[in-house]
Amino acid sequence: LIKMPTIRPIADLRDTSKISELCHQKNEPVYITKNGSGHLVVMSMETYERQLGLLDVYRKLGAAEKQVEDGVSLLDGEEVFGRLREKHGK
Repeated sequence: LIKMPTIRPIADLRDTSKISELCHQKNEPVYITKNGSGHLVVMSMETYERQLGLLDVYRKLGAAEKQVEDGVSLLDGEEVFGRLREKHGK
């Protein structure tokens, strides 16, 4: 199922409450057009923080893939989780 983006003309920004409600309702960026072309992207703080979190995960995955390509040895998962349990007492 392909999700269509939410697109609104710049004139809709006059009603900030409506745009705010739309951003929170959709939980995704709202694209604002000016004279028929893309101009702005508006989103809720929650959506923005989620996007930043995803970006951070992708960066870390990219760095990990690079380490594997460079021959850095992998850590044993059980050992890592064991150390975390000891450190955090769980």
